[in-house]
Amino acid sequence: MTNSEIQRMSTPVEEVSQQLESKQDIGFVFDIDGVLLKGKKRIVEATEIITYLQKEKIPFILLTNGGGMTEKKRIDFINMTLQLETPIHPDQLIQAHTPMKTLIPHHKRVLICGGPKDDVREVAESYGFEDVIRPVDIIRANPTIWPYHMFTDEQIEQWGRDPNDTKLDVDGTGCKENLPIDSILCFNDSRALGAEIQIISDLLNSENGVLGTRRTVKSSKPSIPIVFSNNDFLWANEFVQPRFAMGVLKIATQTIYSKINGGEELEQLTLGKPEKVCYDYAHHILIDWRDVLLGKKKAGNVCLPQLNNEPLNSPFKKVYMVGDNPESDITGGNRYNWGTILVKTGVYQE
Repeated sequence: MTNSEIQRMSTPVEEVSQQLESKQDIGFVFDIDGVLLKGKKRIVEATEIITYLQKEKIPFILLTNGGGMTEKKRIDFINMTLQLETPIHPDQLIQAHTPMKTLIPHHKRVLICGGPKDDVREVAESYGFEDVIRPVDIIRANPTIWPYHMFTDEQIEQWGRDPNDTKLDVDGTGCKENLPIDSILCFNDSRALGAEIQIISDLLNSENGVLGTRRTVKSSKPSIPIVFSNNDFLWANEFVQPRFAMGVLKIATQTIYSKINGGEELEQLTLGKPEKVCYDYAHHILIDWRDVLLGKKKAGNVCLPQLNNEPLNSPFKKVYMVGDNPESDITGGNRYNWGTILVKTGVYQE
């Protein structure tokens, strides 16, 4: 896609200015990395526009394919970094894994992949998942499952839970149980890519989610479901060129699964931008925040929208998606019939 084609996908600045002046049922959805922040530093103009929207009570939310921490922690960091006088509320933030809250009723014992240290376990448990397993738990139960892992003994002891607690008897740990895992949820970019690819592949091709087993059939349907929080291939930080993201884990997982299963394509669910399921969810949250600003609802007491549930009666005449990634922010916004604003402070540069 050429620069001119990408620019034609975005809404002209003049149109946005006119909509802002009218203030009639307009809403904004902002990406974070490359739009509000560049790594751990703020983009000064972002502070100005957020402050303006807050002052004028124009509804906005943040929609990121990032994650790896609780919504409260990320919002606290954003508020501090942007130096906002009026803080953004956690209800205004949708991280890549936020919609996974809706999966809790049908996903009890889950493998949660990605994220730094053991932070995403805290996130998953804060959402309400009952039995959270991490790759480091499995490595603690049997390090030979991925002998090339880079965890130190101290990290395994600190982040990994005892096999008797996790019920992971992967070939001789002394634990008397090896309970099946219900599903795999990839929350955030991998910090242990090799180990996660191996363990995910083992489970997708296991007998009903039991580690250490291998099913005999080849099928596009895995033994247990897998959900990726997003499909981003690149993201922007302080480095001069964009860095690999969640999409690398997804590509590797799909490729290996197809190889093992005779060319069958892996059945999986992908959330995040540019998927419609993500924009439906965000649309509901934006409507809820508008109701908060109008006094119809209280912050912190909004309903959890269900996946693939499109709002039937949106109060907005125009919603703008503001992003730095043409492949996720802009493509997704345009597919959803929102206006789009492409900034040049992140992934996209002329």
